[in-house]
Amino acid sequence: MLMHIHPDNPGQRQIMEVVKILAGGGVIIYPTDTVYGLGCDISKAKAIERIARIKGVRLEKANFSFICHDLSHLSLYTKHISNPVFKLIKKHLPGPFTFILEANSNVPKIFKNKKKTVGIRIPDNNIPLEIVRQLGNPILTTSIHDYDDIIDYTTDAELIHENMGHLVDLVIDGGFGHNIPSTIVDCTIEPPEILRQGLGALER
Repeated sequence: MLMHIHPDNPGQRQIMEVVKILAGGGVIIYPTDTVYGLGCDISKAKAIERIARIKGVRLEKANFSFICHDLSHLSLYTKHISNPVFKLIKKHLPGPFTFILEANSNVPKIFKNKKKTVGIRIPDNNIPLEIVRQLGNPILTTSIHDYDDIIDYTTDAELIHENMGHLVDLVIDGGFGHNIPSTIVDCTIEPPEILRQGLGALER
């Protein structure tokens, strides 16, 4: 199913339809402030396993992150954040960044790798933020890659639906996305280190 949602002012009825799919263990494709993402409710283990199969990765080696709706939501899933790191995160979120932080016991075991870390995103896009707010749980996020050898990321939701619609329960069309992913910053080391330079420019 392909659902058009306005990126600036998402309709509540549509958002609640998406929430119902996620709460039932469904998998969706949705827009962020960077590339389109593949996601589910982080508490639904079978949905997470399904995403790993779609991506063709082993779950224990997968680098999935999740989307929170604000900084207080983020703090529910991470260990104590130092003042300098908190200021860095606050300065850059919402925005095109993934911050790697130490995970606490609220993060489902299925998400934790040997390092016990978790990638956190608060994208500057009202659609995923509103979905997460209404769902009450973060949603997993992992980038959608293009089938084209030249273009890394698909930005056209209708093309995504054509290629991947049969693999998921819903594709949300929130307009054209970027074809550059988020900048990944490891905040478990001092000073924080950029692991992947993406759309976001980190200001120290």
